[in-house]
Amino acid sequence: MKFTENMLDNYSQPLSTSEDQLCKNSIRLVGDALKRIGFTDDSEGIHLLYPDTYSYSLQLKAIGSDRKIKIFVQGSYANNTNVRTQSDVDIAVIQEEVFRTEYRPAGSAYPQSDDDYGFCTAPLQAKTFKDEVQECLEYTFGSDVERKNKSIKVHGNTYRKDVDTVPCLRYRDYRKDYNRDETNYVGGVVIFPDEGSLIINYPEQHITNGRIKNERTNHYYKKMVRIIKKMRYLMKDDPSYMTVAEGVSSFMLESLLWNIDNEWYLDNCNYYRRAFAFDQMIALLLRSKGSFTDYKEANGIKPLCENATALRKLCDFIDALSRFYEYE
Repeated sequence: MKFTENMLDNYSQPLSTSEDQLCKNSIRLVGDALKRIGFTDDSEGIHLLYPDTYSYSLQLKAIGSDRKIKIFVQGSYANNTNVRTQSDVDIAVIQEEVFRTEYRPAGSAYPQSDDDYGFCTAPLQAKTFKDEVQECLEYTFGSDVERKNKSIKVHGNTYRKDVDTVPCLRYRDYRKDYNRDETNYVGGVVIFPDEGSLIINYPEQHITNGRIKNERTNHYYKKMVRIIKKMRYLMKDDPSYMTVAEGVSSFMLESLLWNIDNEWYLDNCNYYRRAFAFDQMIALLLRSKGSFTDYKEANGIKPLCENATALRKLCDFIDALSRFYEYE
């Protein structure tokens, strides 16, 4: 399929500022729903975690207890790499006062345990946190709520977008702490799917690393991310490419491009037309397939390809993209 410079320039642009208010609305509606079980806003209210993003956040605290919840926009909206105006807003709903820890194991040179930090095991609750969130959302939004394996979806209307809320616990990795400092941890989130094993993600690091990458590449990084995401959607609409496009996620492609050296963006995107620069990027990825096993997700922590199947699907996508894309 042939693409013009004007088409790629259009694909590279961020969404309109009207999306900003829709993200705020989504945060507010989820926060208000949780107030029925005794939560209230903290003094900051809705605020941006980071500039140049839609990463809005809201901290909730329980009245009369130490329970705390952090709600924030994550994913493509938070990173300002969304290319479809009808896409869901992904919102993390994190229970902060109950967390999962990761320690150096017994038998290692410097083992750790809860005793080193004064932590104790939280008692089992009659309802899971996900159940609590679901009940609050159903009370507020009724039949618009749909429970999914990892999230709870609230279907949208003219006032709000579809919202995928992801109830999770805070994850604290203390393996690099040698001072028994309970604040010295690598923080993530733990998701407990209805089916399958738990998932550890790092959405806040993803947002931070994406911003840094974008600034250091003169904002070309996210422009190219939006283009390759748009290509994936176009390929999904083409029967000849649909299967291979469905084999990778937008997040994987965003992370793939995060691994490209900053100098490449500055050398190619500064001096070449966008259509040609994107063609050169595809050529670079074709040459780099042997290195994909060393690549990280955009959070800089988890491997980009968790297994051989994921690696094969990513390589297949790059091969297909090289056939799909032509420029005038």
